[in-house]
Amino acid sequence: MRAAEELARESGLERVELHAQTHALGFYERLGYSAHGEEFMDAGIPHLHMEHKLG
Repeated sequence: MRAAEELARESGLERVELHAQTHALGFYERLGYSAHGEEFMDAGIPHLHMEHKLG
């Protein structure tokens, strides 16, 4: 994740977004991501939209 974030920074992006399976929210939150919006299903698995602002 950190390598992907660094590549995003080098590309001039200010934030990154992902769709996380709800059971993995804690993992992404520990990396600084925040969830928002309504839960949705993808391939029969509940997900939430997450984003992280790059510093």
